[in-house]
Amino acid sequence: MSKIRITQTKSVIDRSHRQKRTMVALGLKKINQAVEVEATPQILGMVAKVNHLIKVESL
Repeated sequence: MSKIRITQTKSVIDRSHRQKRTMVALGLKKINQAVEVEATPQILGMVAKVNHLIKVESL
């Protein structure tokens, strides 16, 4: 599987509880924090739900 780097670009303040939990599940807690994860279908689904809060780069 390929890897992707996900960077949080916006705050989760005033977002739904579901979006906040998705961000934590991705491993993101602070703005400008980045994580590298495998590009599985489950991860890509989570990325699609919070794409307005993050930036995605393929590695």
